[in-house]
Amino acid sequence: MKTKRKRVILLMASLVLGRALLYSQDAAALIKAARDRIQADTTSTRSRMVITAKDGSTSERMIDQYAKDGPQGSRMIIVFQRPASVAGTRFLTMDNAAGGEDRWIFLPSLGKVRRIAASEGGGNFMGTDFSYDDISSMDRKVDLDSHAIVREETLKGIPCYVIQSIPKDSTYQYAKTITWIDKQQPLVYQSEMYNKRNELVKRMEIAEYKDVQGRLTPVQTKVATLSAGTSTTIYMEIIKYDDPIPEGVFTTGYLETGRVR
Repeated sequence: MKTKRKRVILLMASLVLGRALLYSQDAAALIKAARDRIQADTTSTRSRMVITAKDGSTSERMIDQYAKDGPQGSRMIIVFQRPASVAGTRFLTMDNAAGGEDRWIFLPSLGKVRRIAASEGGGNFMGTDFSYDDISSMDRKVDLDSHAIVREETLKGIPCYVIQSIPKDSTYQYAKTITWIDKQQPLVYQSEMYNKRNELVKRMEIAEYKDVQGRLTPVQTKVATLSAGTSTTIYMEIIKYDDPIPEGVFTTGYLETGRVR
């Protein structure tokens, strides 16, 4: 009798473990599908950033962003166009051979390019609610985190999988991220970011998707810093896929001069 009971317990444990493994695999696949959903060799955008302070006052910034995929990995540059106080600021990220990411920023006030260390990933990006890690979060490699479907629920009328992602590297800015992904198609509608004390610190919401060249593209994204009562909303005003972008754009030389050599 004891042997039979032990077999039943082992069978139940095996089923639970198998289901957990399946959910883990499914979760990673869902995250990967959401991040890899838009297939394009290049992406060029112009966006308006609206920064809302705790007292409700707002300020705006206009930025251009260029991204390119290829054998050398992903590269992305952000160029601030206005207002005058930030115009000419340029930020570059590039995949490196070690599987991580290299980051540099050019500030006109300093007149030189500065490398952003990995330990600075949680730092504030140009007075917005985005950190350096947030800027590249949608390109974050799936295998850097452990993923699991924690539940299914409806968000704003949309049935979603709710996925928890825990970084394998303890030095990463967040202790975990919770993401809501549409059950019918790999669209992210919301992410919540938690600090090392398991406190919810930021919420990202994608309020609108638009068909651009046959690709459903987020055109309104809001990131709120809950403890500070501030937020930054990005409105995509121009989006172009597969337009040629010179390789020279993704260099520290371009960061410094704004010209392709």
